[in-house]
Amino acid sequence: MRILGVVSASAAVVLGLSSSAFACNISEFKAEAKCDGAQGVIVVTDTDASGTPATITVFRTNNGGVEKQIGQQEVKGSAAGTAITFSEKWKPNATYRVHVTASPYVDKDIAGGLTTPAAACKSESSTPTPPASTTPKPSPSTSAPSGSATPTPSASESSSAPASAAPSNAPSPAAGNSNLAETGANSNTGLIAGIAGALVVVGGGAVFLGMRRRGARGDS
Repeated sequence: MRILGVVSASAAVVLGLSSSAFACNISEFKAEAKCDGAQGVIVVTDTDASGTPATITVFRTNNGGVEKQIGQQEVKGSAAGTAITFSEKWKPNATYRVHVTASPYVDKDIAGGLTTPAAACKSESSTPTPPASTTPKPSPSTSAPSGSATPTPSASESSSAPASAAPSNAPSPAAGNSNLAETGANSNTGLIAGIAGALVVVGGGAVFLGMRRRGARGDS
């Protein structure tokens, strides 16, 4: 009987130690201040593998130590971590107290509390836009549109091209007969005058000889 009692007590101690090892613990909770776009949020993550339900309450600590509760939510942890989010427009370097209640294991604050970052969340509209360019925009062109180009003649119009002019009935001057040139360089006037003068001399000689013959006949 004593032996059975010792074994039972040992088993109870082992079971108690193992159950307490897997029980919910305050070290399995973590709080962070983050930004969701321009909105500030506080995220609490529960990594309790036993899945013990817990209640998370967040308090903001104001000047003078006065606290204000900003939210309370239920969470059931997991080995991978289960996160819950509290919407809060926190200011830089603000302090918060995060209390965890998971009966009968935990009823404590997260050690060290929570202090927000030194920079506030920035909205997308706060991003500075580059200054507008001062280069003047070119005025719209006043040239005629490409569709108003000069129309090309149709096939019927191009095929009815004017016939070549009919040849003139007036005789064209023969090549080389340029005796009427204004400069007179090709004129035969001198040659004609020479021939005419020779004919006059010959004719005068013939008349003179004829008169002498007549006179000789009359004397006989």
